[in-house]
Amino acid sequence: MAAEPGKPKRPGYLNRSAVVAFSFWTTTICIVVAVVASILAIWEFTGTDALWRTVATCAVIGAGTLAFSWINGMFDRSDGSVE
Repeated sequence: MAAEPGKPKRPGYLNRSAVVAFSFWTTTICIVVAVVASILAIWEFTGTDALWRTVATCAVIGAGTLAFSWINGMFDRSDGSVE
């Protein structure tokens, strides 16, 4: 979403680089937890109920984090300043 000429770009809620870093690490942790839960279920250390709850929780947290990062990035300042 590019700013129109003559219109200043609206600031994001938070610093874009901090939000992107937080989103990356949160999504990475969710993927690792889901993979570990899947491996434990395959080896029958946990039940499939725990597997699906874990994977669904990780999917919701990861999707929410990525959505917030994307929305925050739409309103980010191009010069990185914070007001």
